[in-house]
Amino acid sequence: MEYSDEDRNRRITQLRKGILELAVMGVLYHERHYGYSLVRVLSESGSISLKEGTIYPILARLDRDGLVRSEWVESGQGPPRKYYALTSSGQQLFDELNQEFDLLVSLVQQKWKATEQSEPARKRLVVRKG
Repeated sequence: MEYSDEDRNRRITQLRKGILELAVMGVLYHERHYGYSLVRVLSESGSISLKEGTIYPILARLDRDGLVRSEWVESGQGPPRKYYALTSSGQQLFDELNQEFDLLVSLVQQKWKATEQSEPARKRLVVRKG
């Protein structure tokens, strides 16, 4: 079975959703931001391209769940901006999720080797015709 681009893209999207939420929480952990400034900070390295349309649903979810607070702030450069910051429960959750993320990353990046136990298991495979 060949893996389609659609399947691959769906999996990438799913993986990015959780990680981007964690990244947004990480940025907001120490400093408040408005949507566009979050996009700029997260895109600074150039390794990922984000749009505000990606960030706002994440912010809305975090706000709805009580993990961020928001406030409107007057801007000298145009209309007021809605700034977001993590709440204390958001900071606590970020700490827990970040630890879990580190464990998962180390699991994914581990250099797996075939063990001696798995080798005999492969040799014992018998196919019986009925």
